[in-house]
Amino acid sequence: MDNDKRLGGADFMRAVACLMVLVHHLVLRMNFYKIPPALDMTFIIARFGNHGVSVFFVLSGFLLSRPFWQALDRAQPLPSLRIYAMRRAARILPGFWFALTVGFAISFTVYGFPLDAELVGRYIAGFFLMSQWHWRTFFPVQGDGPLWSIPLETTCYVLLPVGFMVLFNAKVRSRSVFVNRLLWIGIIAISLVGHWLVVTYLPTDSAGRGWQYSFQGGAKEWMPRYNPIGFFAIFAIGVLAAGVQTIVPARRSVIYDIIGALAIVMGAWQLPQSIGGPGEGYAWLGIPYQFPLLPLAVAAALCTLPQSRLLARLLDNSLSRYIATVSFGVYVWQDIVLTMMQKLMPWTFGTGSDDVLGGWITSSLVATAIIFAIGTLSYVLLERPVMRWARTRENRMTRPAIA
Repeated sequence: MDNDKRLGGADFMRAVACLMVLVHHLVLRMNFYKIPPALDMTFIIARFGNHGVSVFFVLSGFLLSRPFWQALDRAQPLPSLRIYAMRRAARILPGFWFALTVGFAISFTVYGFPLDAELVGRYIAGFFLMSQWHWRTFFPVQGDGPLWSIPLETTCYVLLPVGFMVLFNAKVRSRSVFVNRLLWIGIIAISLVGHWLVVTYLPTDSAGRGWQYSFQGGAKEWMPRYNPIGFFAIFAIGVLAAGVQTIVPARRSVIYDIIGALAIVMGAWQLPQSIGGPGEGYAWLGIPYQFPLLPLAVAAALCTLPQSRLLARLLDNSLSRYIATVSFGVYVWQDIVLTMMQKLMPWTFGTGSDDVLGGWITSSLVATAIIFAIGTLSYVLLERPVMRWARTRENRMTRPAIA
């Protein structure tokens, strides 16, 4: 994206979400019984870096919905769903499919899981982005845990234009921008009702439930609170944030710096609120990651940072933009790197060392360097070329015919 078209604060939010999830997975490799007392609270709070998944979902809803809001407010037709789908596929599928296949291969070659119908079925469900609907397939491969969220997010990609089709419908469509936003709040309410119905009437049984039974047991522990409808509610808050941001006066003001800073502090404050409870931070209606306060804090920051005078420029620095650019590759490859390190070098992350903290820090720095190197290669060699190819195809599709 060109610099003059960047939305202030978006790169920072993506970078923060990326680092939160990475720190979460690094901290999981630490022996909590050997943490120095002075660092207890630091590691406990870092453990809730998994809440960065919520930041990703809000940010995706915010960015992807802007063209729909702009077309709706200008009384234009619904944006091309063909181009929308092509852009999403080009951005997500190549990197996801490659990491998924590598994770599948090492699950039975390196980790020794039996190559049976169960393992293959999970891979196929993940490949076709359908693994999110059942606990047996929720984690599509044993070799790459974080891939669970990608099919969930693609469900949100599908539900987004479905929701806007309602708003663009001639019988429902309103000329008032405020009524359109209220209608979207109604869609959020419907998704919350849907989540409540799933949690209430589709519980999992207790047989084989729990992380002691590996990924599938963990998925059974998460579901039904982890379901596509509930995560769409998180995503939809980002959509609402875009609807608000597009009608906020374009002029910059210090007041937006203040609101944006307060929103970031409010979001950060949600992490320690999960202390003492499950690591997933279940909150209202059992939706994870301190819903709705954390998504609302992220949404408030995204609404105000583009109009800030100074804050967005400080936050969207070169480092933030680099991390944001390679964040997808970092996300899908981190677990492969971390688990392979533990498998091939059992002494890493302080295991078996007298200096547990020092060993963990050293291993974490090495792992982070490797993960970002792979994430950069994934972006440069795979993700960016496919996105450029898709954009070329898009330009051909939108080019007017010449007689």
